[in-house]
Amino acid sequence: MIYSMTGYGKSVLQLPTKKISIEIKSLNSKNLDLNTRMPSFYREKELELRKIIADRLERGKIDFSLFVEVTGEETSTQINKPVVKQYLKQLQDIVDGDATELLKMAVRFPDALTTDREEIDENEWNAVLKEVQDALNAISQYRLDEGKVLEQDFKNRITNIEALLESVIAIDPERVEAVRDRLRKGVEDLKEKVDENRFEQELVYYIEKYDITEEKVRLKNHLEYFISALNSADSNGKKLGFITQEMGREINTIGSKSNYAPMQQLVVQMKDELEKIKEQLLNVL
Repeated sequence: MIYSMTGYGKSVLQLPTKKISIEIKSLNSKNLDLNTRMPSFYREKELELRKIIADRLERGKIDFSLFVEVTGEETSTQINKPVVKQYLKQLQDIVDGDATELLKMAVRFPDALTTDREEIDENEWNAVLKEVQDALNAISQYRLDEGKVLEQDFKNRITNIEALLESVIAIDPERVEAVRDRLRKGVEDLKEKVDENRFEQELVYYIEKYDITEEKVRLKNHLEYFISALNSADSNGKKLGFITQEMGREINTIGSKSNYAPMQQLVVQMKDELEKIKEQLLNVL
């Protein structure tokens, strides 16, 4: 089971005097890159929120937003009446204007409005935390659904590489015979008489040098290990990435040793499938 790092979750809490909206977005990243946006009223709870989000989402570029919309009559901002009256008196001493216009000017001056700093209500905060968990559940489900799509794509491409490897195994005897014929023809073109026993010894050495038996076995094991890791309970994109590196190493070695055009064509197709796997692995948690 794998999870994508791409996801989106949202939850809305309706209170008697306000509506709180929570949104979480995530994209792929090598590590955890968490950005939070919330009203200053909740800033004292930021560290608690960051820990909750980090524990659930683990990795990715994550944007967390908490929006508050006041829907009732409750407000923490009050007019500082003594200060506004003093401003009005000073303005009236300077100009003889309409009282309403002077009032509009007065409330824009410093300290005309005061904001009472209230303690966060614990019941309200617990309700907010529940909505955060709901948003995290939503984004986790989104990541899981995306992961299932990626998982199927990986399995299809691994199947393609396995089929290409079987083709490599099938034409390997043909390749060995082609190498043998090419070497013998090269010697004949030199029009030199050679010791047949010595020639056979050199031929065996040359063919053994380009033998790909070990690479075929190791690549097959890596393909099986990749599927096994893909089906494991945890999602580990980094581990899958390490396995693909080993797969690439064996495919490259087969290509460099093949010395046979039909086999090299199969190797190119295997490399193409592997590169597509590597690209998609960047999105796996």
